[in-house]
Amino acid sequence: MKVSIVIPCYNEKNTIEKIVEAVRNAPLNSKEIIVVDDCSQDGTQTLLREKISAVVDQIIYHPVNRGKGAALRSGFAAATGDVILVQDADLEYSPDDYPVLLQPLESGKADAVLGSRFLGGRPHRVLFFWHMVGNKFLTLLSNMFTNLNLTDVETGYKAFKASLIKSIELEEDRFGFEPEIIAKLAQRGCRVYEVGISYSGRTYKEGKKINWKDGIRAVYAIVKYNVQRYQK
Repeated sequence: MKVSIVIPCYNEKNTIEKIVEAVRNAPLNSKEIIVVDDCSQDGTQTLLREKISAVVDQIIYHPVNRGKGAALRSGFAAATGDVILVQDADLEYSPDDYPVLLQPLESGKADAVLGSRFLGGRPHRVLFFWHMVGNKFLTLLSNMFTNLNLTDVETGYKAFKASLIKSIELEEDRFGFEPEIIAKLAQRGCRVYEVGISYSGRTYKEGKKINWKDGIRAVYAIVKYNVQRYQK
C-alpha cells in the first residue's frame, strides 16, 4: 500500500526540516512525500528549494497565501498513493504514530481514520484549557449533526483512502476544512475510525496559528455542510 503524505506548510522554517526527516524515517514500505508551501514569508521557501526539494517527491508552491484547506486540496490532487495522510509541518503530530493511524485502512475496515488527542494513553503535552473547551464544544456540535461519536473533530491528523478523498469536493480554504470533511464523510456513510495518538502541542510563541476566528468559522462550517447534507 503506497501512502502519500501531504504536508501543508506556512512559515515553518524552524520545524520543516525536522518534520520532513521524521516523515522520511517513518516505518512505511512505500511512501510519497508532498510538501505544499502556502506562500511562506519567513525563509521556509529557501529551505525547501535549497535543502528539502532533493529528499521529497514534490513541492507545490502557492503564489499567494490561501490557507490550510487550500494547501490540502493542492496536495490531494497531486497525490498518487492508495492512501493519503495529512501531516502538519510543525512537530505537534509524530510520524511514529503512522502504523496506528493506518492500521484500520490497511486491514480494510475503514475508509477514513482520525487521530484523536483525547483517546488512549499516549503522551500529550498539557497546554490551553480554553482550547480544549472550544474543541469539546465543536466536537459535540459536529456530532449532533452527523450522529458520529467522535472525540476530536478538530484533529489535524487524518488518513483517507485516496479514491475517497479525491472524489469529495472540498471548499474550505482555512481550518474550516476539519469540520467540513467530517460532514461530507458522514453524508456518504463512510466507515470512520478514531485512534489515540500522541500530541506535542505548541504555544503561540512557538508558532501556533489557529485562533478564535477559526473557531467561529468552524461553527459556520459545521452548520453549513451538515445542513447541505440534510437538504440532499
